[in-house]
Amino acid sequence: MELAVKNNTNTKNTEVNVNTNITVPKEVVTEAGTVKATVQNNNTWQSVVNSPWDLSILLFFIVSAFLYGFSLGRDRIIVILVSIYMSLAVVEALPNFVLNINFNQNFAFQITAFIAMFVVLFFFISRSAILRTIGSELSDGKWYQTIVFSILHVGLLISVTMSFLPAEIMNRFTPFTQQIFTGEWQRFAWIAAPILMMIIFGSRKQEED
Repeated sequence: MELAVKNNTNTKNTEVNVNTNITVPKEVVTEAGTVKATVQNNNTWQSVVNSPWDLSILLFFIVSAFLYGFSLGRDRIIVILVSIYMSLAVVEALPNFVLNINFNQNFAFQITAFIAMFVVLFFFISRSAILRTIGSELSDGKWYQTIVFSILHVGLLISVTMSFLPAEIMNRFTPFTQQIFTGEWQRFAWIAAPILMMIIFGSRKQEED
C-alpha cells in the first residue's frame, strides 16, 4: 500500500499599512528653518568672498560708496547720477549698426561708449546751471543724504555696467551677485531708487520752508 500524502500550503500575502503620525513641535520646525537659512547665508557669503570677481565688486562697492562718496559730497554725486541716467539712455538708443561694430568684443564697445559718454556728460553738467537747479530743489546736504546717494549711485553704476556683460563673463559671478545687480526687479530698483530719494529729500525741503 502506498500512502500519498499531499501537503498543500496556501500562503497569503498580507499587506500591513502602518500610519504613524508624529507631531513635531512648532518651535522645532522654526528653529530648523532658522538653522537652514543661516547655513545657506553663510555658504552664500563664503562663495562671494572666495570668488575674486565677486570680491572685487564688493570692495569697489564699499570703497566707492563710503570713502569716495564722502569725498565727493552730495551735489557731485547727484551730477554723477544724472550723468549715468543720460549715458544709459544714449547707449540704449544707439542704432544697431553702431552696436554691431566689433572691437574685439561687442560688450567692450558698449561699456567704452557708456563710460565715455558718462565722463563727457559729467564734465559739462558739473559746469552748467543744471547742478544748481537740482541742488536747490533738495534740502541742505545732510550726512545721511550723502550716504544714501553714495550707495545708490555706486550700485546703479555697477548694475548698468554688468548689464552690458555677456553670459560667459556673468557666469563667473556667483548667483547672489548676479541677482543683486542684474536681476529684473533689482535692476529696476537701482534705477528708480535715486529718483525716489531726490523726490523725498526735495519734498522735505519744501515742508521745512
